[in-house]
Amino acid sequence: MVGKGAKGMLQAMEEAGDASVSPGAGRGVNEWRRHTHSTPSVHPKMAAAQGPADPSSPEQMSWRMISQPIHIGVEGTSYSLHPAEPGEAWAQGEAIPTQDITHEAYEDKSENGSMPDEKDHSLQRGNWGNQIEFVLTSVGYAVGLGNVWRFPYLCYRNGGGAFLVPYFIMLIFCGIPIFFMELSFGQFASQGCLGVWRISPMFKGVGYGMMVVSTYIGIYYNVVVCIAFYYFFSSLTSVLPWTYCDNPWNTPNCVSMLENPNITKSTQPSAMPGNISQALNQTLQRTSPSEEYWSFCVLNLSDDVGNFGEVQVHLLSCLLVSWVVVFLCLIQGIRSSGKVVYFTATFPYVVLTILFFRGVTLEGASTGFKYYLTPQWDKILEAKVWGDAASQIFYSLGCAWGGLITMASYNRFHNNCYRDSVVISITNCVTSVYAGFVIFFILGFMANHLGEDVSQVADHGPGLAFVAYPEALTLLPIAPLWSLLFFFMLILMGLGTQFCLLETLVTAIVDEVGNKWILQQKIYVTLGVAVAGFLLGIPLTSQAGIYWLLLMDNYAASYSLVIISCIMCVSIMYIYGHQNYSEDIQMMLGFPPPCFFQICWRFISPTIIFRLKNSTKPTRDWGPALLKHRTGRYAPTIPPSPEDGLEVQPLHPDKAQIPMVGSNDSSRLQDSQMNACMSLGSSEVPAPPSSTGCQGLPGRGP
Repeated sequence: MVGKGAKGMLQAMEEAGDASVSPGAGRGVNEWRRHTHSTPSVHPKMAAAQGPADPSSPEQMSWRMISQPIHIGVEGTSYSLHPAEPGEAWAQGEAIPTQDITHEAYEDKSENGSMPDEKDHSLQRGNWGNQIEFVLTSVGYAVGLGNVWRFPYLCYRNGGGAFLVPYFIMLIFCGIPIFFMELSFGQFASQGCLGVWRISPMFKGVGYGMMVVSTYIGIYYNVVVCIAFYYFFSSLTSVLPWTYCDNPWNTPNCVSMLENPNITKSTQPSAMPGNISQALNQTLQRTSPSEEYWSFCVLNLSDDVGNFGEVQVHLLSCLLVSWVVVFLCLIQGIRSSGKVVYFTATFPYVVLTILFFRGVTLEGASTGFKYYLTPQWDKILEAKVWGDAASQIFYSLGCAWGGLITMASYNRFHNNCYRDSVVISITNCVTSVYAGFVIFFILGFMANHLGEDVSQVADHGPGLAFVAYPEALTLLPIAPLWSLLFFFMLILMGLGTQFCLLETLVTAIVDEVGNKWILQQKIYVTLGVAVAGFLLGIPLTSQAGIYWLLLMDNYAASYSLVIISCIMCVSIMYIYGHQNYSEDIQMMLGFPPPCFFQICWRFISPTIIFRLKNSTKPTRDWGPALLKHRTGRYAPTIPPSPEDGLEVQPLHPDKAQIPMVGSNDSSRLQDSQMNACMSLGSSEVPAPPSSTGCQGLPGRGP
């Protein structure tokens, strides 16, 4: 039998063992630490230097309890525990997980504000080599293609500089708090997006939802990367293939600005006698070489979303290259990807800086700057502007994808994730603003060259990255060099996000199975997920692939993210309890979360998320599909229009349109990327001379 001290020791260690099973259960460890640190203690190895001490002193009794063997008899069973060094498991009997409970280790902090690293690591799952790897990986995950092709256009369209006011307000009240919640959530439990829901097993479906979102995004995101690869390879020539209109895929409507410097999109050619209608049609259907290269060469676009046509071999090859690169970078998990991000997360900033200084010297750059940041304060009162700001913050930071939880799960337990969340979030938003300068300097130069308004050339999404910007690059001296830099930057940004998406799925599977065998076979799990992603991406390389890619982009990461984040906030703050979660963070970081974050988690952030995009009220087209059934409160007060979505008359199968709802609830049928795809794929435009797409990379000389 043992005394009260040993019994209390055993009870505390049992509570510590429970803490390793589920998040939040470690408050017993906190009480044990508070008890053992209530009196000053002296390490036994320093006893000789300090001279003899009273064996009955509290200091010596405390250290004997921790550093000497304990013989325990409980209900007829005898236990003998022999500790080694502080922080190591007890020998004999069943191993009991312990932590470094020396007074010095608990009190001393490292220079970066986190706890010491010597014993604060997981041998089973592994940890980041250092904190820089985690920060760079998270920055590469958050800073993606949306920072380049989505934010600049939203800023220009929603009031220029005035848009930055709601943008940064949403960052403070919604972006950073949710970012910090996800990082602390994953770091505390050291589990992926499935394992963390041991906190409340009833909500484990939220983790599966994160996996589904990451799967959808990972499939089409790598297709975008593969298109960037193809443009990069196509730029390895003396003249960019989308510069002139004398290629096999060009149509009679193609007009090159270099071949016809006096012709712009707003210039009407003189009508030919007896053929005025044809001249007018040519004026209305004028297309640029970059548009036709995108639609007829790269995509070989079909005329309908259901007409898949043939798989484009050149895109399929680039897709294989993309997945091979991703797999090789993750072949050893975070140990290999943590080294790769030193380049993939930093070099895009080098390219952005090069393009920034090149763009600022171009004629017309000041015009692009004015269109980009000139404040229009009247728009700040529009609800749509605030909705776009919240949507961009939410999408850009990657919240509710599961990636933040996964990356943080490989942190050391006492890492200062509060500091990391603030640094990474601000870096992401500053990068978006910085990339906007690069984009609009070039677009201003292009508008000045064409004699048009910047609004006529400004675009977003694939239309910006693969049509408008490449066309502007053809007007620069040494155009292939700038094209190589631009598309190499897109590749690195895409790969940085893709690394985390793949690792999210692999970590969730490995943690869910959780046995030693699958930990040793993790490389094969990574290979299996990569092969599955490649196979599922093959349909997106067909002639109708761009239609499906845009559908997935519009719907895979929109309302689903709203629902996932809202449920996550409610389950943690109100089911598990905000007080419990605050105590867990204090146990992990040494200080509780600031009151501002607690208020945001409980009230402000869920409100913003839940009301994002007016998701709490039905749209005006809600109700019976047939007009004759819309009676009572569904009776239309104005004559119905096709935009209402009502089935007024049957649609002819050949005339059906694809409703593409964007992030701002406005139809994307008028977006340039869909205009290029739809109009160039319609019967009103002459088919290209060769409908088989690119037969290889153009090798045109000067």
